Amino acid sequence: MPGTPSTDLSPELLGHMLAIKSKAQEYGLDFHEVIFEVLPFDMMNQIAAYGGFPVRYPHWRFGMEYEKLSKRDAYGLGRIYEMVINTDPVYAYLQESNGVTDQKLVMSHVYGHADFFKNNAWFSKTNRKMLDEMANHSTRVRRYIDQHGGDVVEHFIDACLSLESLIDTHSQFVKRDQSPSDRGGGGGSEGRTAYEPERFPAKDYMEPFINPQDVLRRQKEAHMEQVRAARGRLPERPDRDVLAFLIRHAPLEEWQRDVLSIVREEAYYFVPQAMTKIMNEGWASYWHSKLMTRHFCEASEIIHYCDQHSGVIHMPDGGFNPYKIGIELWKDIERRWDTGQHGPAWERLDGVGDRAAFDDSSGQGREKIFQVRRVYNDVMFVDEFLTEEFVTKHRMYQTKKDEQTGEARIASHEYQKVKQTLLHYLTNRGEPFIYVVDGNYLNRGELYLAHQFSGLEIEAARAGEVLRALRMLWGRPVHLQMRVRDEMCVLTCEEPGGDIKNDRIGEDTPKPAHMVT
Repeated sequence: MPGTPSTDLSPELLGHMLAIKSKAQEYGLDFHEVIFEVLPFDMMNQIAAYGGFPVRYPHWRFGMEYEKLSKRDAYGLGRIYEMVINTDPVYAYLQESNGVTDQKLVMSHVYGHADFFKNNAWFSKTNRKMLDEMANHSTRVRRYIDQHGGDVVEHFIDACLSLESLIDTHSQFVKRDQSPSDRGGGGGSEGRTAYEPERFPAKDYMEPFINPQDVLRRQKEAHMEQVRAARGRLPERPDRDVLAFLIRHAPLEEWQRDVLSIVREEAYYFVPQAMTKIMNEGWASYWHSKLMTRHFCEASEIIHYCDQHSGVIHMPDGGFNPYKIGIELWKDIERRWDTGQHGPAWERLDGVGDRAAFDDSSGQGREKIFQVRRVYNDVMFVDEFLTEEFVTKHRMYQTKKDEQTGEARIASHEYQKVKQTLLHYLTNRGEPFIYVVDGNYLNRGELYLAHQFSGLEIEAARAGEVLRALRMLWGRPVHLQMRVRDEMCVLTCEEPGGDIKNDRIGEDTPKPAHMVT
């Protein structure tokens, strides 16, 4: 068929795919070409274990993930219905054993994802040719295995993967100032903007009086003193991209530096998915629901479709399902902007039932959700659109672990606490804010990192794993400043694979080059 994308769909599924694609475009969805491939469950599990890519570098964690998925399939605990990856063209996988109704639902869902990938701003910096890049990474790692041995390379990758979350989430969008050494300037003032003294505007004949030379000289001396002080700091200012700092400054062999750069590049590729999980899954669920219920679900299929759809968006008590939260928020935004239930005028209504009954028939809901899809991430999405009415309607609540039983208990139904708890877990992809603050702590070449407390404490066990990995890469003792039960302490790993020492920070504790609180 002329113009048909490369695919291995049966004639029946191909017909459904073309119809769903056409209807999705009529609704305004815009996406790169989508190529569907039908796979048996074992191949589906293999690709799922690789994060949706057919080829990855060799490592035991992919085999472990494959075993977990296979066992889940074998014992009937769940199965994969769809996978889709953010590339151009978009590749999507359908499970061979699924029925026609399931495949239509999945294809509708995939077109929602494909539209989100192409149009959401937080995906704009990702590599759309990552399929080829992953294959290239695999080739490079296999070459290092041939040169240095499988155990050596795998042990090093283990350490790198323990650190893969230590990146600067927004560095792809915000240009950070770097020290001269970070830019490759080699030190001194090379690569800096030339010094410009602070002058008051003045006519030429008044210049000596308005901007006397002794004042300008003192300004320059103070500036040069700051430059000299900064030369001894590594980094010049706190650095959130710990992996980039290690790539530039850790005493690594060239092959190790390359492997660490591979782990870092792949970590950045998956950042937008983590930043938009609620929005992305909710958007895809919204559109599969719209397309299926209005156009592609036959009368004989409705029971099966409803069963599958309810399974996708089901959220157990105390649980968190991004599909459910996402689709309900998208529908709520559309409803509110269709009826005008937003803005200062609506918020000023205080009569009983006035807000719920208000409807100005403005009909801007569809336009609004496309606008939100274009520029928001999960933190912005929840912060702006998770209303008190929404929390009450969906009976959301905050949970807290019981210290005696370890079970999650309902702690509060209060709107602000529910919202803040959710935002805490979404901020920075749920990862702690960790900065490199001193690469030459105590003038002994030791590495000092600090946790910027944002409401969530660091897990002690995970912190120990990260410190041991950092000790391996840095080659010298490493320290992590963190808050535990409202007290500041420093965890230290002095020897490779050694125990983690925990010390409270006191007035006599040596301070690093920078402080982060």
